[in-house]
Amino acid sequence: FRKLGLSLAKDDIVQLKEAYKWIIHPQVSEELGVPADGKSLFEVSVIFAHPETEEECHFLATACPDCFKPAKNKQSVFTRMAVIKALEKIKEEDFLKHFPCPPSSPKNLCIALEIQCNNGAVFVAGKYNKYSRNLPQTPWIIDGERKLESSVEELISEHLIAEFKADSFNFSSSGREDVDVRTLGNGRPFAIELVNPRRIHFTAEEMKGLQQIINNSSDKIQVRDLQLVTRSAIGRMKEGEEEKTKTYSALIWTDKAIQKEDIAFLDDIKELKLEQKTPLRVLHRRPLAVRCRIIHTMKSQYIDEHHFRLHLKTQAGTYIKEFVHGDFGRTKPNIGSLLNRTADILELDVESVDVDWPPTLDN
Repeated sequence: FRKLGLSLAKDDIVQLKEAYKWIIHPQVSEELGVPADGKSLFEVSVIFAHPETEEECHFLATACPDCFKPAKNKQSVFTRMAVIKALEKIKEEDFLKHFPCPPSSPKNLCIALEIQCNNGAVFVAGKYNKYSRNLPQTPWIIDGERKLESSVEELISEHLIAEFKADSFNFSSSGREDVDVRTLGNGRPFAIELVNPRRIHFTAEEMKGLQQIINNSSDKIQVRDLQLVTRSAIGRMKEGEEEKTKTYSALIWTDKAIQKEDIAFLDDIKELKLEQKTPLRVLHRRPLAVRCRIIHTMKSQYIDEHHFRLHLKTQAGTYIKEFVHGDFGRTKPNIGSLLNRTADILELDVESVDVDWPPTLDN
């Protein structure tokens, strides 16, 4: 090229893996009788060994010893990124001393050590209701010891893993509720990533059948709007987490006797600003901070001298239990300080999570 007066820019050089694809794709296609698609979700990866090539890299280790560090999951220190880093550091004249240009032809063939076939991940979304006050959202394990036998995540995912024949899964949701809190109404949006599924095509009817299997398997949870979604669509669920509102129903106890008129003023409070220090009960897993949250509206429902129910519409991320009992003054104001007495929460239900995702289906 140089003799012809043409200079090659770095971008003009074909990557080895691209050249490999150009050669191999037609052969694989012919052998298997199917078209080869570089953007397919089904991926075939081939791991090669070629000792001769590795020997060629050894002189780079002297030029850049910091570039080659052993890693647990790597078979060799001469990874693509490490070699590129070393080549960028070495001077051209030093490189040419060790390596002829153009290089000599290889003497031995390479050996295919392993062939792996993987499907790209599939994403399933829906909304769940939780009816038990003794069920965590995710497995509850403390110091390696399991506290409760199941979780919302497991009750849903075990059936999906079986049907999609996946290796593993990752569960995410729009917020979470405590182990003793029910989630009612239209439910809480969730998404599950199924890793390396063996089956990826499901009709809407089959998804409906799968939803029925999950719902028939437990009376602790129910699932609705179960559907296949894209990876990018899951971002919509996370976007809504902080901005959206949530509606709760709390059963409250007071130490001093109350009359209906003692709590009536709560109904008139709008856009109440709270300052919530990280609750003591979550301090082991959340950083210490003061979070400003808003209670948009409240509606009280008198029960008897020591009990009333409070319906609240709040900013997402508000700690409701702490808003009721005050958490030793860490949440200000709180129901106790507003009523000028000790208050505590006996039961809490999530009535709605106002995230408009995934799309509602005709169930």
